[in-house]
Amino acid sequence: MAVRPDDDRLFVIEQGGTVTAIDSESTSVVLDVSDLITAAGNEQGLLGLAFHPTLDRAYVDFTNTQGDTVVAEYAIDPASALFDPDSYREVLTVDQPFENHNGGQLAFGPDGMLYIGLGDGGSGGDPNRNALNLSTRLGKILRIDPAGAGAEPFTTPADNPFVGTAGADPTIWSYGLRNPWRFSFDPVNGDLWIADVGQNQFEEIDHVAATGGVDAGKGANFGWSALEGDTPFNADQSPEGAVAPVYVYSHDAGGCSVSGGAVAPPEAIGGLAGWYVFGDFCTGEILALDPASVQAGSGQEGSGEPRVVSIGTMANLAAISAGVGGDLYAIANSGEIARFAPA
Repeated sequence: MAVRPDDDRLFVIEQGGTVTAIDSESTSVVLDVSDLITAAGNEQGLLGLAFHPTLDRAYVDFTNTQGDTVVAEYAIDPASALFDPDSYREVLTVDQPFENHNGGQLAFGPDGMLYIGLGDGGSGGDPNRNALNLSTRLGKILRIDPAGAGAEPFTTPADNPFVGTAGADPTIWSYGLRNPWRFSFDPVNGDLWIADVGQNQFEEIDHVAATGGVDAGKGANFGWSALEGDTPFNADQSPEGAVAPVYVYSHDAGGCSVSGGAVAPPEAIGGLAGWYVFGDFCTGEILALDPASVQAGSGQEGSGEPRVVSIGTMANLAAISAGVGGDLYAIANSGEIARFAPA
């Protein structure tokens, strides 16, 4: 789900290729790209949406009919938010070697740049060792200005961490990720939170603090595939310099795939303001993590184990998203959207 500046509606991304605008009285399909995407299923299809913070532009992330990642731009009607199909423009494409781990999250950061989540290319165990390889965009969060310059479809910000680094892709912002299909920025302080899906044993929540409200995650290495969570994984990959996750949970209790995640805004109900809310696809459990309790390595105050509490359940939980006016929503792959309310 995405929200648009100065618009009270919720924009729901459906894997089959549509974006539906929802308010209290009606729904309307504002985009249909079902003819452009891989037949939806598994981890392919229409996967992400972000609205430009100041322009009547929107950006979508999908896997095309060849199974590769496309980030595309559309002009939108300023009143209705209908996407103009004739304005379609491909901003960025990434070849995908396998069908899974496509990432898909798009988000404009507090600096106005577009951040793009990409998985490690798929299969299992990072077979091509992409995540720690700075020459590929796979297993990364990218940062670009989606406005083109001359013949270029987008602009690479000059302050990206690997601009000028020999052999590195300059669009890379963070690396060492398995499948960051949900990440978000704290609406108050700009901190970056990532729900990175694990392999067979552990799921992890990553957190990096912003500096002056920006630059959260700049150049950060989150360790995959040297580490799964905080446990050694591929022995031929170095864990040196990896940012430790602030929360790791095992699959022993039935969890299998972390579903992130949003920091509840100041207006949030039930004392959730400032807490990071996430869950697990397999158990459906919804959890809240108190940022004040996370370990000091993340850049926040606190020590010891993070405080995490269970606050609900939803079967087939795919995402926790922030709406407007302080509302949080849980979204299921089965088609259900639920708004958080006080107990």
